[in-house]
Amino acid sequence: MTTLTLAVGRPTLVDRVVPRRLVTDIGLVLGGALLTGALAQIAIPLWPVPITGQTLAVVLVGGALGATRGALSMLVYALVGALGVPWFSDGTAGWAILLGPTGGYIVGFVFAAAFTGWLAQRRWDRRFLRGLLAMVGGSLVVFAIGLPWLAFALQLNLQQTLEAGLYPFIIGGVIKAALAAALMPLLWRAAESRRGGKSDR
Repeated sequence: MTTLTLAVGRPTLVDRVVPRRLVTDIGLVLGGALLTGALAQIAIPLWPVPITGQTLAVVLVGGALGATRGALSMLVYALVGALGVPWFSDGTAGWAILLGPTGGYIVGFVFAAAFTGWLAQRRWDRRFLRGLLAMVGGSLVVFAIGLPWLAFALQLNLQQTLEAGLYPFIIGGVIKAALAAALMPLLWRAAESRRGGKSDR
């Protein structure tokens, strides 16, 4: 008998903790969106720009839930925020944000979570170095979509686009990727310990 699930492909971190079932998957998708909305409101003062928790949540959700559920979680985050829940950064909401100059970054979250999740399903999240590459890769996906969107919306040239939409966020992005890459192996060890050390092959 096949159990209905939103999960596709190889198991991820959450599959070591909870079974793949439709109700569970829906809860995980909603939980991932909620986590992203919550961390989007957190800012750590750092020169030259503060670090917000939004993209940290994106790569963690993708890594923990996998490609399909991670992408669905970010899609829920984007659509619910557009419909009025104030959980975009700085407590903002609405279609004007999603369709505005920075909306490309939010759209990029969907693809970033899918990419990070795809790598996690291939065990890139089990060790720090490969995890770091996966998390940095997910962040680059966000910029790959967000920067052209920003340039088009504000009619910026390449230099203006990079100065406004990339350079100020490099330091924070690297720190968040490193945090996520360090956290995921720890969570895996905790999950495997809970299950008696058994791991999937």
